[in-house]
Amino acid sequence: MSVRRALISVSDKTGLEEFARGLAELGIEIISTGGTAKALKEAGVPVTPVSDVTGFPEILEGRVKTLHPAVHAGILARRESDEHMAELEGHNIESIDLVVVNLYPFKETVSRRGVSIEEALENIDIGGPTMIRAAAKNHKGVIVVVDPEEYGAVLQELRSYGDVSQERRLLLAAAAFRHTAFYDSVISEFLGRISKTTWRSFPSQLTLAFEKVNDLRYGENPHQKAAVYRDPLPRGVGLAGAQQIQGKELSYNNLNDAQAAWALALEFMVPAAVIVKHANPCGVAVAGNHLEAYMKAYNADTVSAFGGIVAFNGPVDKKIADAMKDVFFEVIIAPWFNPDALPVLSAKKNLRLIQVPDLDGARAALAVDMDLRRIAGGILIQESDALGVSSEEWNCVTKAQPEKIDHIELEFAWRVVKHVKSNAIVLARGGQTLGVGAGQMNRIDAARIAIQHTGEKAKGAYLASDAFFPFPDVVEAAADAGIRAIVQPGGSIKDEESIKMADEKGIIMIFTGTRHFKH
Repeated sequence: MSVRRALISVSDKTGLEEFARGLAELGIEIISTGGTAKALKEAGVPVTPVSDVTGFPEILEGRVKTLHPAVHAGILARRESDEHMAELEGHNIESIDLVVVNLYPFKETVSRRGVSIEEALENIDIGGPTMIRAAAKNHKGVIVVVDPEEYGAVLQELRSYGDVSQERRLLLAAAAFRHTAFYDSVISEFLGRISKTTWRSFPSQLTLAFEKVNDLRYGENPHQKAAVYRDPLPRGVGLAGAQQIQGKELSYNNLNDAQAAWALALEFMVPAAVIVKHANPCGVAVAGNHLEAYMKAYNADTVSAFGGIVAFNGPVDKKIADAMKDVFFEVIIAPWFNPDALPVLSAKKNLRLIQVPDLDGARAALAVDMDLRRIAGGILIQESDALGVSSEEWNCVTKAQPEKIDHIELEFAWRVVKHVKSNAIVLARGGQTLGVGAGQMNRIDAARIAIQHTGEKAKGAYLASDAFFPFPDVVEAAADAGIRAIVQPGGSIKDEESIKMADEKGIIMIFTGTRHFKH
């Protein structure tokens, strides 16, 4: 047996007793500290206090106990080096062959409401990461275990072969460095929020901490693997922390589309319903209640709604459930589902229901979130497009002037077009989308698609464009369709041509001064 001594010091004591007892049965001496040593003694597992190894008591309320040459020399000595091993012998230090450590619960501590910075600082582990890193660095001679899930495999190899393979040692070392990197990243994020220097302020060096929620069935396509991770210190409840209360496993595409639907639903403070297909809204509506909003959103495009994702910014009750029961939807997202709605929805066993109960927290999570996108050899990061909508800051540039109702209608269309893939055109009226042109290579094609889908309903409708018009062709097409008013950012070198066309056609046109590209 090449493993003779193990040092165990864990905050998470899951599986500890069984693992330690297994080591003891193999004749491995166990060294331990503080609460871990106490737990092992109470379980009847033989344990040597670390103070017996160092010849020095724990001091400073336990802040210093393992930071000692008798511990770290025993971990860091290269077993293949005669010189190192002779030095250990000369200083009467025995080698430590197995290090089992996980760290103070910093994340759990700072996740509690009202935690003080003093309490947070006391839960920053110092000795633990030092031992983990030392063991991982010297993994050829030292086994390092930070995850209780690995206890079984390590114990099995020790029982079967008297040692742990170099392949597993390397895997455990990589996991150990991930463990300490994650831990330090969470600390950095917490302290950064206090000092307002988090990664969201674009520091010169970037560390990101995310923890795995679960594997997904596959990515965008069956040949792609995928998983979902969550922020360990969320500012509010997002989809990664939401509760799935019904239905089969969520897929990558489900979550991507659900995020698009949920973010748009939260744009509105009045009852709203959003239906998304392939990350683009196909039906969006607001109304006096959520049932009416759903019916308007569904009727905006009944063909595209098939197999879509539905999001509500309010509760789903039995009347809404009854209205949806004959339509195939993949996912329904809402702050909560009334008990009377669940029997209706549960008739569809595969239908996923996602509950995100804290609307204020959900909006807070969206407001401070960042967009991340991988590129070859690096990553792009930007602030999320959380800019609010206020028609009071808009500028009407045409002879035809808007009335109050026009501002209301254009605000609705502007909120929606912000969430449509560029080039984006949205036609709307009465708090309901009528036609959506998404993701086209030129703006006039996006406009034509939206107008064609709207048909006769385009007369008197409102058009929103996510970016400026490079030519007056969209204005002309809108006039031919009978559009009443247009809202767009403005800023083209040919703005005057678009304004002239709008004046000739008698169309109201408003410039927002703000672009909303979404790629």
